[in-house]
Amino acid sequence: MKGLMVVIVLCGLAGAGLAATKEQLQRKTLAQSTQIQGYQCAKGVAWFYADGRLKECAVARDTDFGVDRAPAGSWINLTRDGKPDFLFLVRDTNILGYSCRGGNRLLGPTEGAMTGFYPSGKLKYCWLTADREVQGVACAGSGMFSGKSEVDFYEDGRLKGCKLAKDYGSLKAGERFSQSH
Repeated sequence: MKGLMVVIVLCGLAGAGLAATKEQLQRKTLAQSTQIQGYQCAKGVAWFYADGRLKECAVARDTDFGVDRAPAGSWINLTRDGKPDFLFLVRDTNILGYSCRGGNRLLGPTEGAMTGFYPSGKLKYCWLTADREVQGVACAGSGMFSGKSEVDFYEDGRLKGCKLAKDYGSLKAGERFSQSH
């Protein structure tokens, strides 16, 4: 059964474009908190691309990441060229005025909702901690079983889409709102 779960998880990661072979990523254990490419990675596991550039680590202190700050203990992920990609917040965190959902209290931050960024560092998506009006649209907060409820933004900051908390035009609460750019 455990093997089946591993296969399911790996298939899910491959479908999301997140899977990597051992040749592509290298796992290292940091004996102490270490400054890497401008990020203070916490003691413990960190992942690196084959060329030695940082892929991901837990940050040892509050850290600038994208347009805002990631609290200490959050797990940051970088693109191959060192730009912000996404992070797992260690706790619910305010990013650009939106309260974004943080990590799972029992399983740790990497089992929680992701907060994504464009390579420019601008906010791409966030899982809200509660229902919230975003640019005139009542977007639903997220929970463990709420489905695709992240709030998506265009790079210029305009709302791209969200799961509705209330009826909006011809759409009903719970449906996905999307607007073209």
